[in-house]
Amino acid sequence: MASKASIRSAAAGYLDGFKAAGAEVVEADILQPASTLLDLYGEDIRARAYVTQDPLRGEQMLRPDFTVPVVQMHMAEGAEPARYTYMGEVFRRQEEDTGRPSEYLQVGYEVFDRDAPEAADAEVFALIAKALAPLNLRAATGDIGILKAAVTGLKTSDRRKAALLRHIWRPRRFRALLDRFGGRSAQPAAREALLEAADPMACDVPLTGLRTRVQIAERISALQKDAALAPISGEEVELLDTILSLRETTPNVLTALRDIAVDMPALRPSADKLARRLEALAKQGIDVDHLEFEASYGRTALEYYDGFVFGFYAETRPDLPPVATGGRYDALTQVLGQGREIPAVGGVIRPGIAAEIAEGAA
Repeated sequence: MASKASIRSAAAGYLDGFKAAGAEVVEADILQPASTLLDLYGEDIRARAYVTQDPLRGEQMLRPDFTVPVVQMHMAEGAEPARYTYMGEVFRRQEEDTGRPSEYLQVGYEVFDRDAPEAADAEVFALIAKALAPLNLRAATGDIGILKAAVTGLKTSDRRKAALLRHIWRPRRFRALLDRFGGRSAQPAAREALLEAADPMACDVPLTGLRTRVQIAERISALQKDAALAPISGEEVELLDTILSLRETTPNVLTALRDIAVDMPALRPSADKLARRLEALAKQGIDVDHLEFEASYGRTALEYYDGFVFGFYAETRPDLPPVATGGRYDALTQVLGQGREIPAVGGVIRPGIAAEIAEGAA
């Protein structure tokens, strides 16, 4: 385990590199309003964060990352375009892996620029790749936007598409929904019995929970309409499965997406974005011919990523989490900007892991 002194030294070096690239240094409070994160991610975030109650400010959360407060700051008062960097502790509960620290340093770099999103993607990725080059890490990339575009292009109801989009970051739930909407699996037995009842609301069971009888009736009506719909076609399900299984070098994935887009035209804009990103990465000196791309990559990360995603890993230390991660989060700026938006992308380095790998290789 690297010492705190070596970790802080490594962090300061990364921060200096990001400052030299033109980023403004910003700070974020350690205590963040829990309501903002709960509104964004639902109650799932509680399992990963430390939550406390403040008698004056309400429920508070120890900072689980920097992106949300940096976006809030920029949307409130930032000029365009903007580049920010930061260094500080974040706090994550580790109930499943008690060997991993619950408090660790992050150093990050965020870009808010609406003129050339793919160039900004390449800038962030290349800057972090250059900073980590001495560690000889494996880079992995993906694009959440490709899967979102494929789901949006399905020939099915808006309700089904919304459900699939909501669960993109929960792969098992997404799979279960796709199988059910595609007719590959049956409704849960209790739900099927409810929908087959002549009058599902005709019972003397007392209401529990927060939903009213009207809300329950509306939910049952929506489920009945969904059950009456034709399943998503087998061809479309197979195309989605093909997209989810894509794992190749990025140029080969681009070729495959162009082929799939012949049958799923909704993918064409995503393929065009990927082509522009490849060109921008090449201009940054990245060897795109050997750059890995996995269409499912990033689906278990924080849910604000909605486009390009990436991570850097030590192949000799598969026990370690990624040394760096990042991605595009355009939709988050719209949510936190109360209608205003700006394309944004960023990434973070975990200097503690970087220092541990460096010391092991020394």
